[in-house]
Amino acid sequence: MPVPKNLFKAALRDGRPQIGLWLNTGEPLIAELAGTAGFDWLVIDGEHGPNDLRSIIDQLRALSASPAEAVVRPPMGEPWMIKQLLDAGARTLLVPMVDSAEQARALVKAVRYPPHGIRGVGAAVARASAFNTVSDYAETAADEICLLVQAETRAAIADLENIAAVEGIDGVFIGPADLSADMGYLGRIEAPEVQEVIEKALATITAAGKAAGILTFNEALNLRYIDLGARFVAVGSDVAEFAGTLRRLAGRYGRGTPGTGGAFGY
Repeated sequence: MPVPKNLFKAALRDGRPQIGLWLNTGEPLIAELAGTAGFDWLVIDGEHGPNDLRSIIDQLRALSASPAEAVVRPPMGEPWMIKQLLDAGARTLLVPMVDSAEQARALVKAVRYPPHGIRGVGAAVARASAFNTVSDYAETAADEICLLVQAETRAAIADLENIAAVEGIDGVFIGPADLSADMGYLGRIEAPEVQEVIEKALATITAAGKAAGILTFNEALNLRYIDLGARFVAVGSDVAEFAGTLRRLAGRYGRGTPGTGGAFGY
């Protein structure tokens, strides 16, 4: 059995827009439900969601029959975390807080086996190789691994052209919440100063031949980013959608609690 094709990676390479959703509940049933909704990609969030390796595996399993690509975000880009996630069956990673091309190159090595990288060889006993039923996994795994990195600080923006030029990086995702905070506009990604930086960043990534990505909870902004060339755009999260729906339902009966709004995204 060959390594399954990563259709999400192929779509990014072909320049086809991919619409995604963040999964922050850590619940396999919610992931499975989201997998039937029609999104192209779903982020299992290990940075801000209540996830560990086992809950991530459970969600990967829940999404195994879904056409949506399961994208796993580790808490940070540590090689040992990446090794575990790849062996667990993740094949598309979104790594937060990548501030330099040097970091990006290190991440490329972390997802590849020697002699091209430093990934430990052990997938034969793990989900990644379907427990050693993918006969050529070690030789071909890198072809279907999609590596996305997040640029979400002023330092990352300063080195963005070099980050986007790193061979083996499939896409660069702008993290607007952290970027706006680092620029002094906490919670205000809609500020003109922040939007100017984001729009220039999307252009820089696209000019480098890489897929540009972003997330906000603001539909007008998301549509604008797609018009500007963003190719993987997340448009919400399970927690936000669930909470908003429940509050609106309770509100129709004179109950409910207020929630924060705005163009927040991470």
